[in-house]
Amino acid sequence: MEKEENINKNADQDLDKESQNSKTDEVNDDHNEVNKDQDQNTHETLEEKITKLEDKLARTFAEMENQRRRFEKEKDEAYEYGGFAFAKEALNLIDNLERSKQILENDESLKNTDALKKTLEHFDIIHKDLISVFSKNNIKPIKCLNEKLDPNFHQAMMEIEDNEKEPGTIVQEIQKGFTIKDRLLRPSLVGVSKKSVNEIKKDPKIEENSETK
Repeated sequence: MEKEENINKNADQDLDKESQNSKTDEVNDDHNEVNKDQDQNTHETLEEKITKLEDKLARTFAEMENQRRRFEKEKDEAYEYGGFAFAKEALNLIDNLERSKQILENDESLKNTDALKKTLEHFDIIHKDLISVFSKNNIKPIKCLNEKLDPNFHQAMMEIEDNEKEPGTIVQEIQKGFTIKDRLLRPSLVGVSKKSVNEIKKDPKIEENSETK
């Protein structure tokens, strides 16, 4: 009897151990699953951080590139057009020279004198030298006489009756205009042609247009 009791007792103990081991294994499995989930969450968080950092880095590089390009453009413009204000002021030399020449030419007491001829010759030399210096620095006069009025380069100051020229043709240059490279330094001040009143009356096209209106 005692042997049977011992055997049963040992069997019960073995069952208890197996049950405890089974519970321990379950706990360990649950713990491992939790750790696995935590590792996965941590891994995803790191990936998100890396993606955000990569995005910030890309934006930073893009901003740096834009700033570099902007700086290069400003530097080029400063090199190309740095003398814009000076060049515009220097045009006064040509204006004053041409005005002085006109005043001398219109002076009745100096007309047909050798002094006037020599003075005008010197004025022409100075004028050519100034234009040459300007041209070497890409400052060039605007061609306007006998050209059609271009608002980008010409500024009409008056209309002059001229039946031989198409209306809007430049027939007088009041003040010479200049460009510096591809920019307008100052426009040419000009007078443009227009048809006389008598010519307008004779023009059948104009009469037809007026009747239609």
